Amino acid sequence: MLKIRDIYGILPHRFPFLMVDRIVSLEKENKVVGLKNVTVNEPYFQGHFPDEPVMPAVMIIETMAQIGGFLFDMPGKRGFVISVNKAKFKRMVIPGDQLIIECSVVVHLGNKATINAVAKVDDKVVASAELAYNFVDVNESDE
Repeated sequence: MLKIRDIYGILPHRFPFLMVDRIVSLEKENKVVGLKNVTVNEPYFQGHFPDEPVMPAVMIIETMAQIGGFLFDMPGKRGFVISVNKAKFKRMVIPGDQLIIECSVVVHLGNKATINAVAKVDDKVVASAELAYNFVDVNESDE
């Protein structure tokens, strides 16, 4: 299990774009399960239906992408999402929900990989998607 301090050492993201609170289980190159506690204090709730807050779909996808990135141990490389396919959103995610995201590798060849991601709240699927990554040298990503 990875807690927030461990996550800070792995992901380059910081508030308000760090979307991972904990990695519950991790089998590199196979499967990862992570969680995001959805709180009313999230900055996007100020403008996304403030009277009836709903987590934006794009933020659910970002959470999936960040958790999925833990599947790949590629020192000196940084992963970028290059495509989102088969995205489906089945239920609203609201403040107080705990988003559990399960990601599994479909294919990983060289600097490219594809994963399946499923997001659940209370064991009910709220979203799913297929995400593809491209891994580049850290120095290239800064250019």
